Amino acid sequence: MKFRLNRNESKQQQHALTPWEEYQEQAEEKRKQAKTPKWIHKAQRIGDKLPRLKHQRNRKLIRRLTILLTSFTVVILAMVYLVSPLSHFPTVKVTGTAALSAKQVQQAAHIHAGDSVFKVLGHEQRLAQRARKRNTRLKNVQITLRRPNHVTIHVKEFATAGYVMKQNRYYEVLENGVVSQQSVTQPKSGTPVYGHFKHAKTLHRMILQYAQLNGDIKRSISEIQDAPTKDNPDRVHLFMNDGNEVYASIASFAKKMAYYPGIAAKMKQKGVVNLEVGAYSYAFKK
Repeated sequence: MKFRLNRNESKQQQHALTPWEEYQEQAEEKRKQAKTPKWIHKAQRIGDKLPRLKHQRNRKLIRRLTILLTSFTVVILAMVYLVSPLSHFPTVKVTGTAALSAKQVQQAAHIHAGDSVFKVLGHEQRLAQRARKRNTRLKNVQITLRRPNHVTIHVKEFATAGYVMKQNRYYEVLENGVVSQQSVTQPKSGTPVYGHFKHAKTLHRMILQYAQLNGDIKRSISEIQDAPTKDNPDRVHLFMNDGNEVYASIASFAKKMAYYPGIAAKMKQKGVVNLEVGAYSYAFKK
């Protein structure tokens, strides 16, 4: 019986390592790896990341370019808007005027056709306050801005409370007690003329009382004169359009004058209505 030698098996046996040899081989491999520079491994890792870094850099570049183009477009559009007619008022609408003209209101508010929209936008209340200070007849001012370039100034005026005569000229008096600097030769009908008032404070108090009357009683008064006495320094003397005369006190003038229409209706002939203390009437002495 013949036995054949397996050469491959013999080779495997020749190359088979003992546990000690395997340990020595692994230790040698670790020493070789330790000798390899770290930057080689890092370079390999950075190289793996290069495509991703390039993609991130492109995204940042596109984002910055988009922001730049957007900002540039906004600036161009803003400049075009500022020079276009849309950013200016073609007209200025004024409502609620009685004695004042639209031009006078525009001058007081300092708003004119052709002004920039940004002159009013966000400054409505401040411009309204300044308008009231510039023109004492303005009682209330409301400025409304409507897109794109329409503005409306709505005003309410102090009514005329009468006239004060100085040097043969009549100066208008407003219900807020302010005497106008402009004069006329003849007062308008329906408002009284104030006379013999030596103190501005007394006249102011009288005007504020007059402003509280209703329209019919206001129109029935022709003239109001200051007529103080020792017993009543607040006394005033009124001349009525119906021919009667009235004596009253400034402090209670508005309250007491409310009784005048009823008293006058019961009078059988023209006379005097005394409202200083109580309320009574008597006919003129013949």
